[in-house]
Amino acid sequence: MNTRARVLVTVAAALLLGGVAVGYTTLSAAPEPDVVSGVVRGSRLQVLGNGRLSVVSRTDPSGPREVTEERCDRAYAAGGTIACLRPVGALKAGGLSVLDSSRRELTTLPLTGFPNRARVSASGRMVAWTVFVDGHSYAANGFSTSTGILDVRTGDLVRSLEEFSVGGAAAQAADRNFWGVTFTADDNRFYATMSTGGHRYLVEGDFAARTVKALVDNVECPSLSPDGKRIAYKAAVNGDPRQGWRLSTMDLGTGTVTPLAETRSVDDQPAWLDDHTVAYGMQRSDGVNDVWAVPADATGSPTLLVPEANSPAPL
Repeated sequence: MNTRARVLVTVAAALLLGGVAVGYTTLSAAPEPDVVSGVVRGSRLQVLGNGRLSVVSRTDPSGPREVTEERCDRAYAAGGTIACLRPVGALKAGGLSVLDSSRRELTTLPLTGFPNRARVSASGRMVAWTVFVDGHSYAANGFSTSTGILDVRTGDLVRSLEEFSVGGAAAQAADRNFWGVTFTADDNRFYATMSTGGHRYLVEGDFAARTVKALVDNVECPSLSPDGKRIAYKAAVNGDPRQGWRLSTMDLGTGTVTPLAETRSVDDQPAWLDDHTVAYGMQRSDGVNDVWAVPADATGSPTLLVPEANSPAPL
């Protein structure tokens, strides 16, 4: 073989090996699918289906489900932590179970009341819950709630936000109720609803300082967007919960309120699927819940996301 031929063979071999190497790198960079009961993990959504923790694919949310044996009345998941508010039975008190991503129980907390709201901070460190102590509807008069927060890492526990100091005119109010906590990225600050004197305020809280301060009126069940700039929430129509609630977003920097395209009454704490979409539960006339989604900018229209489910939480 002459010199020119040897050079061509060498170049061809190098190109071939280079192609194999590039191909191997590309394939290696793509994670191997993790399939459980037909659901491909990756873009997933945790829901409660018939009261049981379940997982669906975001690309096919009405398709196959991974259904577990864990029973909850309300649930949420983030950062590898699952908050599960256990059902209350005739002979059994309810409570909070904190699970890891493998659904191993990390801790339990007995609670008195009917499960209503649950949230986990993005890191998985902070868990919040709300239970009805008296009454079962935010539209009813005389209802009472109990809302607490647990630091899973340190075990620091606040059984009721009513222990916190409140700034402003509502500081001495005796009829305070709190519900619907949502955490910021620093695992210390949070937003929630505080009702007093017939008003429902968005409050900002400081877990370490044990304080909350009222920000604006007519905000219930806030949910902070992934970028931390907006909240999605339910706003009482004409300020009167008996007229129902309008799903809305608020820019925390400007205070601009945007009613969303969902015009039915939404009695739920919405969950952000991403910075552009919120999901929420809607109860049918027959009592069955479905998970719906709607754009967060008032465009589009509501879309049925997961039939016969509630408590959506992106994983």
